[in-house]
Amino acid sequence: MYRQSKLDVSGGGQIVDLETAVKDGILGGGGGFGGGGGYCGGGGEKLELKKMIEELETIEVPSVFICPISLEPMQDPVTLCTGQTYERSNILKWFNLGHYTCPTTMQELWDDSVTPNRTLQQLINGWFAHKYLGMKKRSEDVQGRAMEVLESLKKVKGQARVQALKELRQLVTIHATARKTVVGNNAGVCLLSSLLGHFTTHAVGSEVIGILVNLELDFDLKTSLMQPAKISLMVDMLNEGSIETKINSTKLIQMLIRGDDVGSENLSSLSLFVGLLRLVKDKRYPNGVLAGLGLLRLICSHESLQNSVLSIGAVPQLVELLPGLNSECLESALYILQVLSTVPEGGLALKDCPSTIPNLVKLLMRVSESCTQSALSILWTICKISPEECASLALDAGLAAKLLLVIQSGCDPVLKQRSAELLKLCSLNYSATIFISKWSPAIEQKVNTNPFGDLNKSDLS
Repeated sequence: MYRQSKLDVSGGGQIVDLETAVKDGILGGGGGFGGGGGYCGGGGEKLELKKMIEELETIEVPSVFICPISLEPMQDPVTLCTGQTYERSNILKWFNLGHYTCPTTMQELWDDSVTPNRTLQQLINGWFAHKYLGMKKRSEDVQGRAMEVLESLKKVKGQARVQALKELRQLVTIHATARKTVVGNNAGVCLLSSLLGHFTTHAVGSEVIGILVNLELDFDLKTSLMQPAKISLMVDMLNEGSIETKINSTKLIQMLIRGDDVGSENLSSLSLFVGLLRLVKDKRYPNGVLAGLGLLRLICSHESLQNSVLSIGAVPQLVELLPGLNSECLESALYILQVLSTVPEGGLALKDCPSTIPNLVKLLMRVSESCTQSALSILWTICKISPEECASLALDAGLAAKLLLVIQSGCDPVLKQRSAELLKLCSLNYSATIFISKWSPAIEQKVNTNPFGDLNKSDLS
């Protein structure tokens, strides 16, 4: 749907209505319009209105240009006897449905003929042509400037190089045209990659990473950037750069290892994992937390890297973070802990962390079904490791009541089954009376009235 605005066709920001625009001749001159409704640009090219509307989809369009039925810009406006104007195809569809009223006013029509609104059509063509040609000119200017900056990078050194990189980063951040220009210039992309290495200053490295993270990287460029010296610089920037540089470094590394086309052999650096945990623990920057967890999640999907993540004490640090994370971050954090729980050392680390059970129990049925699934999976793992110790802690934390909620909910049957199994596991070390006494009074009453259906107290003893 297009954003609507008041009419601004003068180029200088003056707001006018349709009548004033026609009266004052703000139509770009009669010779600019072809017989078929097209518009000729300065070079004589015929501009099709449909194409211009598609390419200018994100801009604000004067409300007088918008069809009240489709809420899209009109290309062939026609006016009814009520004075209301619509896109021809839309109003004819309205009539074909058996409606003989004006859609806007709901007045009955005393005349069902439609009159082409040529003045409005010319105004629409002129306005879109003006905006389109301006956009095209700016796009050409951006493309040309991006090429100039890439050329200058081959010659300049020191602070001049940093300034050139800053300008290029601003261009690719804002303009899709600049991004396409850089990616399409193989020599320029190779130059950017060559600027990362052992002897790269942080000022240069920060800007180059800020550029690359905005580009679509092909296989060859990914392979080039995965060289140990370049990865080492990215890790350094992750640990020592500004928060923006840390986030960009994290995103760039994630881009490099996403998918199966690039290996993860060069990412076993403990400095990388330490830097990521620091980023994740810094609650001042939610974007950094999300980016850090995203990369950790991807790293943990590689079995060869899981023990390295465990070796820096990631499990207890992530567990302590759980209560303060938003839902999106929780999804990633719980996924990471679930994956690490499948490693023997990870399961033990989760069992030995005092906050694991209470934090996980609180998350059951509170965020999303996938979070509940991950939390249940982790709780099942640690309760299997030490049933007597963990079951007691889990029940004291209110696990039984939460599991009952899962079982009674409309969630996935597999989740319900796992909850019933975990409930049974936790009950094995208790008599029915002692086990039920660990539930809240309200839950105990529900159990006594058999809320489980097929699941009863004898199943849990």
